[in-house]
Amino acid sequence: MKKIILFTTSLAMASGAYAGGYRVSIQGQQALGMGHAGVAMSDSAETVFFNPAAMTRLESEQQLTAGITFLSGETIFQNETTGATADTDNPIGTPLNVYFVSSPEDDNFAFGLGLYTPYGNSVEWPTDWSGSHLVNNIELKAIFVQPTLAYKFNDSFSVGFGPAFASGVVDFNRNLSTSLVDNQGNRSNVTISASNVDAWGYNLGFMITPSQDFSIGISYRSKITLEARGGEADFENIPSSLVTVFADTTFDADLILPAELTIGIAYNLSENTTIAVDINQTYWSEYESLDVQFNNGAGLSSNPRNWEDASIYRIGVQHQLNEDLTLRAGLYLDKTPIKEGYFAPETPRNDATGFTAGASFKLAENLDLDLSFLYITSNEFDAEYDHYNQSGTEVPFGGTYETTATSIGAGINYKF
Repeated sequence: MKKIILFTTSLAMASGAYAGGYRVSIQGQQALGMGHAGVAMSDSAETVFFNPAAMTRLESEQQLTAGITFLSGETIFQNETTGATADTDNPIGTPLNVYFVSSPEDDNFAFGLGLYTPYGNSVEWPTDWSGSHLVNNIELKAIFVQPTLAYKFNDSFSVGFGPAFASGVVDFNRNLSTSLVDNQGNRSNVTISASNVDAWGYNLGFMITPSQDFSIGISYRSKITLEARGGEADFENIPSSLVTVFADTTFDADLILPAELTIGIAYNLSENTTIAVDINQTYWSEYESLDVQFNNGAGLSSNPRNWEDASIYRIGVQHQLNEDLTLRAGLYLDKTPIKEGYFAPETPRNDATGFTAGASFKLAENLDLDLSFLYITSNEFDAEYDHYNQSGTEVPFGGTYETTATSIGAGINYKF
């Protein structure tokens, strides 16, 4: 029995309601205002993330860009057959980013440094809701630090590379089964947590500028595997007859942050107007299963995911209205990587559409204020998770979901 229940305790180790899978696409205020299209742009130090090769194309010799975004969302669940309803009460997330680029005018080299949070979200369902055997709440955070170097071969071609250090934290709670309670009737649950989970990856970029008005950008971000070793598994509200069975323990698990390839173009429609288009492919098929090794003799817990690669299509426009004000707008379609029958409520959304807007205000000769707004909506849809195993039997859980999210961000862009 212990192995059967532990088999499902780690189903929600990774989460994110605002992107395909558990990715949070908020890494720069200017790019976000243009539908998060930025791989072929070279307007600010955000290039450290979007395409390190573009660091050699910045107008000023040194730039500092920093921003923070306030992100909030909600998922509504209902099952017409059982009458069950629930909605998430998610804490406001605050993705942040800081980028610095130094690119001397008389040198073909450029150096950059970035700190950003591409993975990180929280989902909180009501305690003991109808899907609490899958997840009650989960929080995932990952912060990246990326030193970066770029080289310009000529006026038409440059390349950039940066090793990326990632450090993650995960905290997850769920009930042990659909019915297990302690002697006082409290639902039995487990909390799994791990911190300081570190790993390395890299960001590789290419920038091609056939003409002054047209640029092509290519960016590849490698897969990163966060290896949690010795995380804590804390069992609560256990019946007295099972206290020795469900003893607190440690666990080992790997969480995959998948590779990404982005190809984009930017074209100056006029002296003051630029349009950008990006296509992103995220290799979620690498996330086949979440395997957790419990270190109290319970053995290996293998939890199937079998996600598939998914694409994001982005388009944005930027218009400089005057010397002091630049306006932006964008749209993107984010395809879900989750296959039919594998939809668990810790990643509660289907294909999503994002609408964005943004602006930059000149505060001083070398200082701009960047603002962004994002609204994400996912149409109401029916979905199930068919791989919850209880007492040797797979118990499907599903219903109708609808997810929305909103973000407001602000940042500064300072040119030295």
